[in-house]
Amino acid sequence: MSWKKYNYHFNGLETALQRIDDKKNRLEQLRPIPPYALRNIKDSLNLEWTYNSNSIEGNTLTLHETRMIIEEGFTIKGKSLREHFEAVNHQEAIEFIEKIVHKKYTLTLKDILETHALILQKIEREFAGKYRTSGVRIAGANFIPPNAKEVKILMEELLIWTNQEAKNLHPVVKACIFHHRFVWIHPFFDGNGRTVRLIYNLLLMKKGYTPAIILRNDRKKYYTALNRANKGNYDKLLLLVVQAVERSLDIYLSFLNNTHDNYQSIASIADDENIPYTQDYISLLARQGKIDAYKEGRNWLTTKEAVLNYMNRTGN
Repeated sequence: MSWKKYNYHFNGLETALQRIDDKKNRLEQLRPIPPYALRNIKDSLNLEWTYNSNSIEGNTLTLHETRMIIEEGFTIKGKSLREHFEAVNHQEAIEFIEKIVHKKYTLTLKDILETHALILQKIEREFAGKYRTSGVRIAGANFIPPNAKEVKILMEELLIWTNQEAKNLHPVVKACIFHHRFVWIHPFFDGNGRTVRLIYNLLLMKKGYTPAIILRNDRKKYYTALNRANKGNYDKLLLLVVQAVERSLDIYLSFLNNTHDNYQSIASIADDENIPYTQDYISLLARQGKIDAYKEGRNWLTTKEAVLNYMNRTGN
């Protein structure tokens, strides 16, 4: 597969990346973050991370149930033992990622395999931390993963690309491409999605970004974007990743600066007499990453300032 022929762009990407980097710099200026505040934010986001990543793969635990299992050690009636273990395993994998990440960190196959082993411990020990040894098919995917004999070589090539060849790419773009290439290789029998959503965040965290959580409500968009990437176009997947990165940065900044109230529902902003746009149009701008906005559940939140900045920037 010729990765150089792929389109790593969407309309408004440069503006979105600049906005993300401005927020990252603002977050850096607030460091060191008081330990109690950092723990509070991390615990909240890590819980979301576990819940959403597992839910994308079919786990039926709610966010509240996931919290009860991880924080209280409760057993949820009517839920399978596997679903309980998936929650605990993912939390332990996050803790491993947080332990090894630092500014000079270099991604290794050993750490990828260790992360995968944590994801499948207590569930499928015979496959945990081991490459697949036969062919696989992915339901709903528009491609067949490469032969199992090629997996080790392809993973080694991916690491060379990640650690050496992609140094000049923006970290968010690089993490997105890594995400897709990993999924395309599909190195394991099971746990590929959860593993890659941990490792691509390891790459982002190394560069000072906050974890980018793909939301369960975007599951359909996510798989559609991966299939689109298989055909050579990363625009939709990159947009999802950019929005995920910005959402987590917004959560950190709003918590530390007490600015969460600045974000409002799109409907309330559309009602402002100084805003000439309809609710549908502002929603479209948010979905396309053209304005500062983030998603909570199924709803987009943005600020009046973000819409006015877009108006000034475009002259509309």
